[in-house]
Formats: sequence, structure tokens, C-alpha cells
Amino acid sequence: MGALVPTAASVAHKTITISEEAYEALARAKGKKESFTDAILRVVKRREEGNLLDYVRSMEPDEEFAKTLDDIVKEGKRISLAAPTY
Repeated sequence: MGALVPTAASVAHKTITISEEAYEALARAKGKKESFTDAILRVVKRREEGNLLDYVRSMEPDEEFAKTLDDIVKEGKRISLAAPTY
């Protein structure tokens, strides 16, 4: 017999307790073919990577960038992003 090779099925598992509300939110957030584990890892990874707001907050004050961002926000308010109706 050869050596045993660890598989996904043999990886250690932990049981956690979450509220019904948290479970329902996670169930809605996960993809149809995505496991709860994969959904949790996806959400956590996204949070660890930060977002545009975190990046902007880390920048030194920049008047030119601030004006450009303000122009983008004003333009976004002027444009309708509604999905087309058929």
C-alpha cells in the first residue's frame, strides 16, 4: 500500500455557532455552487485586501485628485445607471 495523501475530505474541520440571521445572510451571499467555507474565505479575503476608500484614506492630501474625484461623483449623479427594461 502507498502513502496516504491528504485530500479535501481529510482536512480538519471546525464547528462554529452563528445566529440564524448570520446564517441567512451567508446563505444569500454564497454562490449557487459555492460552499459556505468558500463563501466565508471569499468575504474575508475581500476585507483583508481593503477597498478603494481604504486606499484613498491612506493617501496624502492631493487637490488635483480631490477635484477629479469630485467631478466623477458629480458626473455619476447625472447619469442614470438603471438596468434597461424590455
